Amino acid sequence: MTNTPETGRTSRVQIRLVIVQVLICSMLATLGGRLWYIQIRNGDEYSYEARHNHVQRVVQPAVRGPILDARGVALADNETRLVVSASRTALMKMKDKGKGVLTRLAGVLDMTPKEVAEKVRICDSETPAPCWNGSPYQPIPVTSEATTQQALQIRERPEEFPGITAEPTAVRRYPAPGGARTAQVLGYLSPVTDEEIQKAKNTDSPHLRSDQVGRSGIERTYDRELRGKAAVTSYEVDNLGRVMGQTRSDPGVPGSTLVTSIDARVQAVAEFELQQAMKTVRQETDKITGRKYEADAGAVVVMESKTGRIVAMASQPDYDPNAWVGGISAKDYARLTSKNSNYPLLNRAIQGQAPAGSIFKVVSASAAVRAGYAFDSRYNCSSSYSLGGRSFANFESKGHGPITLGEALKFSCNTVFYALGHKEWQRDGGLTPKKDAHDWFYRTAREFGLGSETGVDLPNEVTGRIPDRQWKKSFWKANKDAWCKQGKKGGTYVEQIAYESCLEGNQLKAFDSINFAIGQGDVLVTPIQMATAYAAISNGGTLYNPTVGKAVISPDGKRTDVIQPTPHGRLPVDAETLKDLDKGLRMVVEPGGTAAWRFGGWPQDKIPMRAKTGTAQVYGKQTTSWLATYTDDFTIVMTISQGGTGSGASGPAVRNIYNAMYGLDMEGGFDPARALLPKPQTKLPAVRPDGTIEAPEVKPYVPPSPEDLAPPALAGPPAPPPSWQD
Repeated sequence: MTNTPETGRTSRVQIRLVIVQVLICSMLATLGGRLWYIQIRNGDEYSYEARHNHVQRVVQPAVRGPILDARGVALADNETRLVVSASRTALMKMKDKGKGVLTRLAGVLDMTPKEVAEKVRICDSETPAPCWNGSPYQPIPVTSEATTQQALQIRERPEEFPGITAEPTAVRRYPAPGGARTAQVLGYLSPVTDEEIQKAKNTDSPHLRSDQVGRSGIERTYDRELRGKAAVTSYEVDNLGRVMGQTRSDPGVPGSTLVTSIDARVQAVAEFELQQAMKTVRQETDKITGRKYEADAGAVVVMESKTGRIVAMASQPDYDPNAWVGGISAKDYARLTSKNSNYPLLNRAIQGQAPAGSIFKVVSASAAVRAGYAFDSRYNCSSSYSLGGRSFANFESKGHGPITLGEALKFSCNTVFYALGHKEWQRDGGLTPKKDAHDWFYRTAREFGLGSETGVDLPNEVTGRIPDRQWKKSFWKANKDAWCKQGKKGGTYVEQIAYESCLEGNQLKAFDSINFAIGQGDVLVTPIQMATAYAAISNGGTLYNPTVGKAVISPDGKRTDVIQPTPHGRLPVDAETLKDLDKGLRMVVEPGGTAAWRFGGWPQDKIPMRAKTGTAQVYGKQTTSWLATYTDDFTIVMTISQGGTGSGASGPAVRNIYNAMYGLDMEGGFDPARALLPKPQTKLPAVRPDGTIEAPEVKPYVPPSPEDLAPPALAGPPAPPPSWQD
């Protein structure tokens, strides 16, 4: 057969048709296989996902559990408020990013547009506070103090306020019963962040975007118990957003009730007396600097000696924790975080560090006994101690001759402890320490719990500092380059110190050891550490983890989990030494002791009082006041930064706290009806059948009148004048 052009063209067309048919068949086969895979092989899986792509969840936040004092009085609870919130997601879809809506909203709420805008902007590295640090996908509270009229305006004109809601909501409240703010102990709440949501996603306590979480204080420590479980209802919706039916409903569970060991009445007294002591001392002139005392900060801890439970804890300056409710304003945030405010968010009872001064001498006396020095032997309390051509004076250069270690506590004799610290430094090898150096003073301090956390159930506790040989070496390595650069032989005082530190800052010198023996130099302690140590002396040697939480009660009141006191160690001294320390501290408040003039008329025969005064020197600042005290049941430690002497500044306040607790007057008269807490509170608050707690009334603290504050004359030798008090 002859091939013609027409035949060739026909053949090529047929081939092309076959190829097209093959491609079409292949495509159909592929589509059919894919359809089979989706509908048959994985049909159930994709069907499930398709259904849930159209499920909307409605979250009703759980009511946060209340925080109560030891008698059931609310320190933190909830109240219903009208909360106005903005949906950032809805606002961002608008052409002007919601600017117009927020401006109209500001007019209704009597706020400025700037204030409203700051409320709803998202926190990031470039956005200063205030801002929203929660999830951008949940409604952002603009105010929690809307009036009924404002809420109605918003709800009646939804076309003018798209993305804005006004709903009654349970909001956290800090009622300050009897005036007891308890600010730094309670802490505050803020919205959960996306990072926290992801971190807790696969745990047994996941976060929801609506959660408020504790950021400080016991709100943070016990956040999981207090938070509860939100109610979540899931609805199936179609593509137009219409509800087709309810798919699931998880009921909410309110948060548990946290009972604390705080007594709101004692807390109110402690806060008032600390603040009043600081106000009073600011009117007095510092004889060293010639200026009025600044008294810029302070703290007081009231603790049960036998359990470590915190009865009261106050820190100055303080603040109103309600400032955080509903989102903090720019003005309040600046006030709480600026340098001029002196940082009231700090809990100086657990975060304030300072040299201990003479209240440290119980540690040094214990170390001396461990090193082989008898407690009742005689040690020379001279007016000064010489070392390396320098003379280190006793406080006000007063000497008492040969005295026991107990009397050294009574008179707070520096030179006795200078000598003991120096001798032990020499016995350990001095500048070239022996391999088996005992370092009794430093070891004893650490075993008293100093230089480490106490384990208090509050976040961000600091450790303080015990400047032993190892610390000296580490500190020198970290700062050597800076010292060598700054130092100058024969320069200013600071330059000379830097020069010497550059050359030999890694050495533990004799000067370091004698300074350490009286709680000075590089020593740093916190009030909670000293309260824990003095409570241990009182209870026979047990160091307890201080606790604020006392029990967790379930929402229905049927289950109570008591938080038991937990010891973390024992003092490194025997029972006989503890008795000697107790005797020496008792003499401090008796005639001739450094605190006697502040405890005149105290019923020592009925309620034995022990105390130790302290006046710590800090370079470039006025002296820091310390007073550590205890009775058979309670320990109270107070400190006032740049407040002067221990008994002078802190003495009246501590005395007034004890008077209020025991129902005493300045002459030792006892009125049981006025006693706030003569014995530790052992019973938990009563729970009603409906799960609520019975709460007694708390009356505001009425401070003693000026006439009541004048102490009676002491029997026996007159008290030393305030000018030499330690």
